[in-house]
Amino acid sequence: MNYKQFEDLPVWQESRNLVKEIYELTLTTPLQKDFGFKDQIQRAAISIMNNIAEGFERDNNSEFIRFLYFAKGSAGEVRNMLYIAKDLKYINDETFDNLHNLSSAIIKQIANFIKYLKTKK
Repeated sequence: MNYKQFEDLPVWQESRNLVKEIYELTLTTPLQKDFGFKDQIQRAAISIMNNIAEGFERDNNSEFIRFLYFAKGSAGEVRNMLYIAKDLKYINDETFDNLHNLSSAIIKQIANFIKYLKTKK
């Protein structure tokens, strides 16, 4: 791993995109009025970025892997909440598909990164 800072990690960059998309979604759809749901999905999305950053800054692969698992769990939470948003008609099928694909891609990237880091122990 030759990354000097967490901002260089492609998975962190994708997570940043997801946060932006989630915030835009919560400002422009019926989600804006469901304060509890809005807060939870925003926090889950932010948690992905935060855990990647915090784990990276630990300068220890074991710690980084632990925080990547937290990030992966948060990405799963976002993906789950997208189903709820769709079922409650807060988002349409196209929005669901786009955000579901993005969150699924992030989960896959994190899983692959964890596998890579485990070989470097």
